[in-house]
Amino acid sequence: MGRARTLQDIRIMRFEDLLRRQERGELSQLEAASLLGVSERTFRRWRDRHEEEGSSGLRDRRIGKPSGRRAEAAEIERMLKLYRADYADFTVKHFHEHLAKRTDYKLSYTTTKIYLQRSGLVRPAARRGAHRRKRPRRPLPGMLLHQDGSPHAWLPGDERPYDLIATMDDATSELYSLFLVEQEGTASSFRGLAETIEKKGLFCTLYSDRGSHYFHTRKAGGKVSKEDLTQVGRALHELGIDHIPAYSPQARGRSERLFRTLQDRLPKELRLAGMRTVEAANRWLREVYLAQHNARFAVAAEQPGTAFVADPGELWRDVLCVHENRVVGNDNTVIWRRLRLQLPPSPLPDTTSSGQPCGSANTGTAAYRSASGLIVSPSSKPTARPSTLTKKPAASHRSTRPTGRG
Repeated sequence: MGRARTLQDIRIMRFEDLLRRQERGELSQLEAASLLGVSERTFRRWRDRHEEEGSSGLRDRRIGKPSGRRAEAAEIERMLKLYRADYADFTVKHFHEHLAKRTDYKLSYTTTKIYLQRSGLVRPAARRGAHRRKRPRRPLPGMLLHQDGSPHAWLPGDERPYDLIATMDDATSELYSLFLVEQEGTASSFRGLAETIEKKGLFCTLYSDRGSHYFHTRKAGGKVSKEDLTQVGRALHELGIDHIPAYSPQARGRSERLFRTLQDRLPKELRLAGMRTVEAANRWLREVYLAQHNARFAVAAEQPGTAFVADPGELWRDVLCVHENRVVGNDNTVIWRRLRLQLPPSPLPDTTSSGQPCGSANTGTAAYRSASGLIVSPSSKPTARPSTLTKKPAASHRSTRPTGRG
């Protein structure tokens, strides 16, 4: 209010000086009004008021009076009490969203922030550093997807860090997959890709960090190998999806900002929802939170349309899994992680060959596709001595083509 009074006094002093010059004939009314930045009509109104009431007639009578739109004291006190009781670790924006959603709270976000800062419950945010220009988004959904994991104590009352795996579209920031696992790896990457492709279709490019389940790096901190592919790299190559490595956290700015938001909001949302286990949290993330997050943070794509491509035959299911080399025994079986897989009858010669069973690291299930195109399944319980059951290839071989489901 002190600044408003000072500016008002300066305006009155300038007006009185210009009025005297106009009365002496040095300036016309139009010129005096132009120097004040007002219309000629306003200048005449101020002149008449000055003649009737003096300098006091030019003062703004609103200064010093409470605004008619001022927030009610009882409502402000109720807001502060709720913040102290249940939302002390929330940001102002998150707190305001919850109040508007759960109660009949009507005050604006700015008013809420001002009174929280005045009461000392919230500190003003630090000023940002030098401006950095964001990389432009891709124009269509499905052109570029980000996948990353973030270790954090996500569950209330559980200090153990779990990895939150997120798969996000660059064009819209829409989350297609979000779940918790004990540790990020090949299986979690396959799961995020599978949930995305099942929901939307095949996409063009995946952008990720250089974790060992994404890329092999011959030298620490060096370039990734484009020839020696990981299981994830091999699957993306077979699906025709480009894979781009990020060489710094700043290069993954969109993912970093996503996890900054999630680390602030998600533990509080899980606490309010009463989630205590990974299984319950993942179910809640899938059925409740994912849609709420996208409604709040997703943006419209620059162009209409989509770059996702449908896979009617769902061939991706046989690709997004772990492929491992094995040998077909004389009894037409292969051993994979203590599971014996029986090959079905085939018109080809009954000889042994080498091949690659495929399976899920999560469930332990496996499958094998022979040259006849048939899928086989475990023929017995896990064997105690898998190494002694593996046969060497015979002199003649029949060709096989491995694949399976993860």
